[in-house]
Amino acid sequence: MTKVLVLYYSSHGHIEEMAYAAAEGIRSVGVEAIVKRVPETTPEEIAQKNGFKLDQKAPIATVDELAEYDGIILGFPTRFGTMPAQMKAFLDQTGGLWYERKLVGKVGSIFTSSGTQHGGQESTILGSIPVLLHHGMIIVGLPYTAQGQMRLDEITGGSPYGASTIAAPDRSRQPSTNELELASLQGKFVAEVARKQAAA
Repeated sequence: MTKVLVLYYSSHGHIEEMAYAAAEGIRSVGVEAIVKRVPETTPEEIAQKNGFKLDQKAPIATVDELAEYDGIILGFPTRFGTMPAQMKAFLDQTGGLWYERKLVGKVGSIFTSSGTQHGGQESTILGSIPVLLHHGMIIVGLPYTAQGQMRLDEITGGSPYGASTIAAPDRSRQPSTNELELASLQGKFVAEVARKQAAA
């Protein structure tokens, strides 16, 4: 059976919620979805002081297990327009997988969040794609058949590069129904492509 991993990092729960929406989309087309997260590297005292959500139910992933999946969707917030250190630290340990070409031909995709409407969502995804390309992965975004990314009646995340949500500078805004639907559609699209690729 085709398997897709949704691997995320979430400080305050916004990306966590998007990750489970992506997993629902994967499962909607009969593909197995596994949701895991990368380790928190911020010292616990600092994380607690800054209101990090530390009780997330997803298990911690290991680097070696990435080779077991037909597709991997990465989810993480933007940090000044780029990938956060927690995800970068995890991906920096994939050199062995690169050396053995373990991820070549697998499907890769990314979703994100930011504090403001123009807070680096697109630059974060675009700046992170080279990691997937170095591994020889097939990049899948969010096609415009996901029409929610074109809405003008409300503030919303989403672009052809991937689903996204806007958390607000004080982190008070939760992912909207539209943003969760975009994450689900991205998961569905990745699953469909991964299944075709696995059968090729």
